[in-house]
Amino acid sequence: MNSRHPELKSFIEVEQNSDFPIQNLPYGVFKCKNKPTPRVGVAIGSMLIDLDCLESKGLLKLSQKVFHHSSLNEFINLGKVEWDKTRQKLRELLSFDCPIIRDKPVLKEQCLHKRSEVEMLLPIQVGDYTDFYSSIEHASNVGSMFRDKNNPLLPNWKHLPVGYHGRASSIVVSGSNIKRPVGQIKQSEQTPPHLQACAKLDFELELAAVIGKKSKVGQTIKLEEAPSHVFGFVLMNDWSARDIQKWEYVPLGPFVSKSFATSVSPWVIPMSALEPFKVKGPQQDPTPLKYLQHQENDKAHFDINLSISLQGKEHERSKKISQTNSKSLYWSLAQQITHHTITGCNINVGDLMASGTISGQEKNSYGSMLELSWNGQKPIQIDENNKRSFLEDYDQVIMNAWSECETYKLGFGELTGQILPAAEL
Repeated sequence: MNSRHPELKSFIEVEQNSDFPIQNLPYGVFKCKNKPTPRVGVAIGSMLIDLDCLESKGLLKLSQKVFHHSSLNEFINLGKVEWDKTRQKLRELLSFDCPIIRDKPVLKEQCLHKRSEVEMLLPIQVGDYTDFYSSIEHASNVGSMFRDKNNPLLPNWKHLPVGYHGRASSIVVSGSNIKRPVGQIKQSEQTPPHLQACAKLDFELELAAVIGKKSKVGQTIKLEEAPSHVFGFVLMNDWSARDIQKWEYVPLGPFVSKSFATSVSPWVIPMSALEPFKVKGPQQDPTPLKYLQHQENDKAHFDINLSISLQGKEHERSKKISQTNSKSLYWSLAQQITHHTITGCNINVGDLMASGTISGQEKNSYGSMLELSWNGQKPIQIDENNKRSFLEDYDQVIMNAWSECETYKLGFGELTGQILPAAEL
């Protein structure tokens, strides 16, 4: 189902720069004061439409009732035919010329809520979470910083999508506070490790796909079939404790330095809404093995703008410190899924497949503080009196993502998180 329908218009007023026109209709889970039970909603403009309410009124009829739940998993489990049916019906009900909700004040009051007056919850129940390393710019920056600036990529990097299995239990929704982690840190080769609060706390700007169709153990998902296993996308901030990571990551990679918190946006943007913004990815050299080879004209990447802003407790307003685009990612989502399952590893509904840090070529397009400050060697200026090498207590990180065409903007909503001081040792 193609979402590029500029003629679509809703009876609900949508500001021109809104993330949530009728062409978007992202899904989330919410609760409100007068009805604290979690349930599924859809964003449009500054409003949220209660799908549980529509379902109870008989306006949404699926094979089973799925919107009176604390996650989207039950709805996602129904499959693409039901996703498309729901999306089409919502467009009909919310369209400018449909009187079913528009002309019924009581129904409007029951089913529509101001988004500013509801509490958004984690939208999915995440079973497994995999974090990839798909930005060649990010990988090259990190390799230049810590290994060899003339040969920054490890030998395997251009042959397969590098990744690691993250911790699903510490994934939190936007707006959740992040406590500064404590861990083992080794300051130099000459000194022993000691326990202290992380001094190099960082963010990582990412996108994550929500798996919408499971596979069986022993099954490999072919490249051309991989997109059909995706329900939608969330914006992600994968917080990172760089100094803890430096000591622990050899030989098995990151562990507690990455497992203390990962923030995701409350809205899941449906794959069908992003279809019009699919583009060809960068040329891959050397050509990957056949199971990872896209056809010449495949549009397997997404033209999604991303930005990072930072606001400390001493700042009157936030400052944008980076902007980039996901179309520059070296490895596509389809390649990530296919490689993930090449050994027969199964995937399940609600699993997250994250891109890894998304960085561009210019300094103001880097997706982590590690790169923006070049590991603290070149602190970035926040205002005339304040610089940052890494995150300080009470800093707030604000991330945004959006795609645009000539007639509308399709956004993810803000992803925010504020740093709180570490627990006392």
